[in-house]
Amino acid sequence: MAYLTQDQHAIVTDAVAQAESTTSGEIVTVLADRSDGYTDVVLMWSVGIAFTAMSLFALLPQPFLDLWDSLIGGWTHEWTTGEIATMTIMLGLIAFALAWLLLTWDALKFRVVPGPVKTARVHDRAISHFKVGAERRTHGRTGVLIYLSMQEHRAEIVADRPIAEQVSAEVWGEAMADMLVEIRRGCVAEGLAAGVRDVGQVLAEHFPRSADDENELPDRLIEV
Repeated sequence: MAYLTQDQHAIVTDAVAQAESTTSGEIVTVLADRSDGYTDVVLMWSVGIAFTAMSLFALLPQPFLDLWDSLIGGWTHEWTTGEIATMTIMLGLIAFALAWLLLTWDALKFRVVPGPVKTARVHDRAISHFKVGAERRTHGRTGVLIYLSMQEHRAEIVADRPIAEQVSAEVWGEAMADMLVEIRRGCVAEGLAAGVRDVGQVLAEHFPRSADDENELPDRLIEV
């Protein structure tokens, strides 16, 4: 799913080029639709709902049995232990299937995923992108990744070790805050550009551009 137009991509690309004009650091930007499919979370919810339905049936079986009798013509009969066990299993399977189908709907799925789980998955995916696209890929190991995951509404800034040793996490937090102000307004490209500018200023302070500096990583926004 593409979130930005070519013109909006250009806003981010231009911001990266401008930021890197004053520093030997290299900034990589990644915009992702989501950081994980969360099938494990959907599975846990579905199993929980299924067991809840089965437990309710075991606690109050008569309303369910009366409903079933009404559906098959209204005639009542004596339920055997085997029939009740079968009904319990069937109810659990139906509840599981319905829950699974409902939770594959993104609008609902991302509401039931716990916040700490989203944060951890976004962080892990940002690290993965950083290892592939930026880590140790510059001469001075001065790569920085700005990663934004839309469905989780979360962002990460990951830096190579020499940068991380000199720049505290609080400094990146300020850049993150400026970025999210624009993104919350629906201005995704402008938000990323704001984050890039802040990161560029920090890098310029600690890693100024040298005369022989070369652009070692692409300036363009990577949308995945």
